[in-house]
Amino acid sequence: MTDRDVLIVGGGLLGASIAWGLARLGLRVAVLDEGDTAFRAARANFGLVWVQGKGLGKSEYSNWTQASAALWPRLSDELKRETGIDPGFSQPGGFSIRLTEVELQRSIDAMDTLQSQPNITRYPYEILNHRETKARLPAIGPTVAGSIYSPLDGHANPLRLYRAFHAALHRMGAAYLPDHHVERISHQDGAFTVEGPWGTLSAGRIVLAAGIGNTRLAPMVGLNVPLVPSRGQIIVTEKTVPFLHHPVGNIRQVDEGGVIIGESKEATMDHQRPRAPVTAVLADRAMRMFPIIGELNVVRIWAAFRIITPDGFPIYEQSRSCPGAFAVACHSGVTLAANHAFTLAGHIAQGAIPASLATFSSERFDVSAAA
Repeated sequence: MTDRDVLIVGGGLLGASIAWGLARLGLRVAVLDEGDTAFRAARANFGLVWVQGKGLGKSEYSNWTQASAALWPRLSDELKRETGIDPGFSQPGGFSIRLTEVELQRSIDAMDTLQSQPNITRYPYEILNHRETKARLPAIGPTVAGSIYSPLDGHANPLRLYRAFHAALHRMGAAYLPDHHVERISHQDGAFTVEGPWGTLSAGRIVLAAGIGNTRLAPMVGLNVPLVPSRGQIIVTEKTVPFLHHPVGNIRQVDEGGVIIGESKEATMDHQRPRAPVTAVLADRAMRMFPIIGELNVVRIWAAFRIITPDGFPIYEQSRSCPGAFAVACHSGVTLAANHAFTLAGHIAQGAIPASLATFSSERFDVSAAA
């Protein structure tokens, strides 16, 4: 007799979205959350529901991202109906602003290459010069060269999204177990047992959604989740009058009025303190894009460790040696939340990752298999 049908190891946005998807299918779910001692990729979450530019080098990822963006209105509506919490989702289309002609041409070339890939589902986008961009974003600065716009892009409030998932899980009777650091996982007679200082729990299936912790836990069930360091910084300003009604790839104004800035990537995990030189570059680029930002006070700056695989694409995998064990890792937890809740959870409930997602197996990193 197991305690639950499925154990989710990891209580962040990724684990919560999958748990909600499983619970709404009637499975008995428990979410084991290490607590705030974990590195928590969500601390650097920007809140974009973003399609443009994703999938360069893997058309399947572009298609997967587009599918999730299309499901987001349904996700938002269901969470609001179940919990009364509005995830703050809107999909007005998004802009990738470029400050120089070189930057703009590089982005144009990348989009051409991306949309020319075999088997890709092509989507609409526009290349806009300075004048055309300013007609839609009047607050841009004079040095902006142009932008790329896609109507598929949007954004959400990740804190309210996270709260809505957990509120819905509570209403459905799922167990959320904080301070449940998992030290060991064993598999015997078709059941998984997880152990920690708090005791033990068992289930017929287990989903590893523990972010960086997956690298330690995955081998216990015959899986592999390679991750590389990706440190990012976020700047948040005071609230101001609305001036930015569309998300930009590195800047967005939230519904409360504050501006969020963040586009840094550092291949390190040495500490979580903001670095002044990085902050300065972020602020300078943001003010060149929108000079009004230079008039605002900064409320908070912080850094966090994101989750990213060596090639930047997600991992969705089930164990051959321990049937019923799944590992999930991705960088775009907000964008892909709808897919994780509605599509991936359905596959896990059925007990198999389909062939259509085989391209996201970690076996792609197995050099010996590829040789």
